[in-house]
Amino acid sequence: MKKSNKWLALGLSAVMSVLLFTGCGKVSEPTSGDDITPVASEESGEAFGTAAADGSAGADGALAADVQAIVDRGVLKVGVKNAVIGFGYEDPLTGEYSGMEISLAEKIAEKLGVDVEFTAVTAATRTELLDSGDIDCVLATFTITDERKQSWDFTTPYFTDHVGVLVENASGITNLEGLVDKTVGVSSGSTSAKSLVSAMIDAGLISGDNFDAETFDPATWTEGVKFQQYDDYPTISTGLSAGEVDAFCVDKSILAIYNTDSRSYITEEFAPQEYGIATKKGSGFSAYCDESIQGWLADGTIDGLITENGLD
Repeated sequence: MKKSNKWLALGLSAVMSVLLFTGCGKVSEPTSGDDITPVASEESGEAFGTAAADGSAGADGALAADVQAIVDRGVLKVGVKNAVIGFGYEDPLTGEYSGMEISLAEKIAEKLGVDVEFTAVTAATRTELLDSGDIDCVLATFTITDERKQSWDFTTPYFTDHVGVLVENASGITNLEGLVDKTVGVSSGSTSAKSLVSAMIDAGLISGDNFDAETFDPATWTEGVKFQQYDDYPTISTGLSAGEVDAFCVDKSILAIYNTDSRSYITEEFAPQEYGIATKKGSGFSAYCDESIQGWLADGTIDGLITENGLD
């Protein structure tokens, strides 16, 4: 009997040692299966944040709290355009979305192992929905500017466009000079009006004595050119056809959708527009998205999406 007790005690001691050793050596694994490592921004040369600073990944490989919250929710909520063919377009019959930015959103969701939910946004609503937490990020032809980077994070650019101007052929307008004293349709909350005024000043067509890029407001600007703001691009196009405005100004990739046989671009294009994914300032998800974009730029995935959607 004593011998049996001795062997029982030795057995229990061995089991406890194994359990203790296993518990001490356990490392948490990322829920998504993708290790998240903070990466350097190509523009600044500085990291988006460190594990300790932005929380994108801890020393044990765990996801940032805000990224983990998306995984736990099971849905990535993305603000996208719904009327920009090639970038974000919702089929009115099927409700299906397509475009380069739609594909990028789907790839991020796939990487996280979650579903994706699209919310149609405009230039005027996208940041409000991001700030309120209704969406996790914005993939909606959102131009990166120094002013915007003060309020939101942006990834490395995934596409570069230029601002252009579309007119009716019957108007006789062919260049910037033809826009002097005309009314131009722009989207509320966009930078297109400011870019156009700046280009006209640089061309010597208007004085620009009262132009201040930081305080510029298209609603009140009347020196040499005036602006009519609309909530979305289809409405601007309708306004151009109806003669409410003399021209339609926005990024050329967007204008291409509304160019018909009776319309033409003016000669000049200006103001390079770099698009990036916008996320909440200082969030762990910012680093996650930037790492993804840089990886897809490096391996040719984004070039493939540009070609696939006819954007090259």
